[in-house]
Amino acid sequence: MTPRVFNFSAGPAVLPEPVLRQVQAELLALPGMGASILEISHRSGAFEAIQHEAAENLRTLLAIPDDYAVLFLQGGSRLQFSMVPMNLLGRGESADYVVTGSWGKSALEEAVKEGATRVAWDGASSRYDRLPEAGQLDLDPRAAYVHMTSNETIQGVQFPAAVDLGQAPVVCDASSDFLSRPLPVAEYGLIYACAQKNAGPAGVTVVIIRKELLERSRAELPGYLNYQTHAANDSMWNTPPTFAIYVLNLVTRWIKDEFGGLASLEKHNRLKAQILYDALDASDGFYEGHALLESRSQMNVTFRLPTEELLAKFVSEAKKHALDSLKGHRSVGGIRASVYNAMPLAGVRALREFMRDFHQQNA
Repeated sequence: MTPRVFNFSAGPAVLPEPVLRQVQAELLALPGMGASILEISHRSGAFEAIQHEAAENLRTLLAIPDDYAVLFLQGGSRLQFSMVPMNLLGRGESADYVVTGSWGKSALEEAVKEGATRVAWDGASSRYDRLPEAGQLDLDPRAAYVHMTSNETIQGVQFPAAVDLGQAPVVCDASSDFLSRPLPVAEYGLIYACAQKNAGPAGVTVVIIRKELLERSRAELPGYLNYQTHAANDSMWNTPPTFAIYVLNLVTRWIKDEFGGLASLEKHNRLKAQILYDALDASDGFYEGHALLESRSQMNVTFRLPTEELLAKFVSEAKKHALDSLKGHRSVGGIRASVYNAMPLAGVRALREFMRDFHQQNA
């Protein structure tokens, strides 16, 4: 078998090896089923048990209150960019958007197609290298909701878990830091996350929505685009992404078994990110971080090198050390090291040593 690299991809991203090994062992036939998870009916008792356990594990890990529904959907965050205003933005209402990076900008671009929107803050003038400061937000207390992106994978800026965004229900795109830390769910109206960062493979999107907000979904919406439809049918109005939900369930088990919960996992993730930020800050400006110190992400460490030639050399030589997928997004450039839940400490330490050696050899 080809040796595994340390995969710093922003998504689809690294998965826990114990999870991959269990998938490998069970792929031909689930225990007691005689058929693969790729083959069994979504209406079978075996799959219903998997989906139920996944939902219950999410409720336990995130302490989700009873008055919230947990939905398993498809289409990724891109579909949620449209579904959120379709369901929550009533006629004659407006929604506020806090734009802290590329994904917040994309969410806004889709929302304006569905109804009235306001930009409560936009960090474009500083190339999205920071979060809004207290007093900078122009929030409308009458807004139908206020949308935020908790972690911007491209720019590498991240909100703290608890954010005061006024009186309107807060809608959070938590795709790239979902399950990486405790989250005060009750402070949000709706949380959505595509799984392919911390929670599983591409194909399933988790939506956590306060049940009273389901009443806003209009009956004339197409069936799949209506949150009420999915809540009323236990996420089985259509065939759900069975394999992705199966893997997500294994990931939630891994978090519980390996870390005992999200508080311990958050400490682990902070340690990994700090190792890289310390290496960055000790380089005397050779590595220049994109995000300001107080806005830095614990998931995506972004930085630049002095020249494009050195950047290309860094990426090329890193691959020779089994450090893969480090090139930054084309809109920002530089390097992006994504250190999601399943990135082992050994991988982060290997990257730190490579950064130190590369600096000494090329400064």
